[in-house]
Amino acid sequence: MYWGPTMTLDKNMRILIVDDYATMLRILRNLLKQLGFENVHDASDGKEALRRFETCRYDLVISDWNMEPMTGFELLKAVRANPETAGTKFIMITAESATENVIAAKRAGVDNYIIKPFTTEVLRGKLEAVFHQQVA
Repeated sequence: MYWGPTMTLDKNMRILIVDDYATMLRILRNLLKQLGFENVHDASDGKEALRRFETCRYDLVISDWNMEPMTGFELLKAVRANPETAGTKFIMITAESATENVIAAKRAGVDNYIIKPFTTEVLRGKLEAVFHQQVA
């Protein structure tokens, strides 16, 4: 498939990473940094992520599925339901590869899906697929 001239992804875009494990937030931040992204914010669950949207607009959310008290799936549905955030790109991360979860996330409007564990190259590929641009 041809997407026109090759464009490089904006390394200054605002990214919100959401996970209830501090270690996973650190890993995600480091992977994104390896890819050249520095404008990375984080939240420890879906509710905190929604609060962050009150003061900042994000270009991309990368969220874990399994969190308490608000899951990544619930966060996805809330982001899509709000006209101000509905267009935000959203990548879901999970350790579960259950087909029904993937289908549910697709129906709810997820842009892409990553199964743990994953590498920098997998993340790069997902970002390129979501934005149809290369990560240089």
